[in-house]
Amino acid sequence: MNDNRKIGIFDSGIGGVTVLKEIVKVLQSEDYIYYSDSKNNPYGDKSDNEIMNICDNIVKFFIKNDCKAIVIACNTASTKVADRLREKYLNIQFVAIEPAYKMVYDYAYEKSTLIMATKGTIESEKFNILYNKFNNYKTYLLECVRLADIIESGEKKKIKEYLNDNIGKYKKKVQNVVLGCTHYPLIQNEIKDTLGNVTFFNGSYRLAIHLKEILEKNKMIGKNEGKIEFIDSQRLKRKEERFYKILENR
Repeated sequence: MNDNRKIGIFDSGIGGVTVLKEIVKVLQSEDYIYYSDSKNNPYGDKSDNEIMNICDNIVKFFIKNDCKAIVIACNTASTKVADRLREKYLNIQFVAIEPAYKMVYDYAYEKSTLIMATKGTIESEKFNILYNKFNNYKTYLLECVRLADIIESGEKKKIKEYLNDNIGKYKKKVQNVVLGCTHYPLIQNEIKDTLGNVTFFNGSYRLAIHLKEILEKNKMIGKNEGKIEFIDSQRLKRKEERFYKILENR
């Protein structure tokens, strides 16, 4: 029996498209709704309760639109409110992105690492538990304030200037870079131009596999056409155009 309901995915902007790209590789016969919450972007400068209220409204939207599972493709939202959403919506399957620091522990423990993330993620209790558990004592934490906003704008000159000013000092100091925000994989080439030939870690692929496992376990696999619907909370046409352009390059 097929479960042909949709899968909902949301982020504070279009950055979560990097997560969606990995999901559709392993779940090609599912239909998706992607919600870009540019109206409330960025989440990182908001209180936990503000983030909860914002995400709660998005979850209600997905439920209204008959979604069987919800992917939190925002590290800040995942670390701040994922557990609260699971407690509130016991009948919904939630899958949440996390900074891929454990992957460094598993595959590149001896190498120096830079974790790039939002202020909200780095300050969260959930992240700090993860970080302290797998700390290799060769890790730099960097709060990339406003970087997601700059990536969201697509202004290449500003991106280059930001990276030179904020991560240039880590050149030749780090071999690993943990991309702790779903926007950051969109500028991997620019980060390499600044830091050199580093190895990137992000949690998107593992999230996609985990989502597939959950759907299989609960007999919720669908047999659809693989449609992807994009919704932006500000109805910004330029965001929609950029979203589909990035998606087409998968």
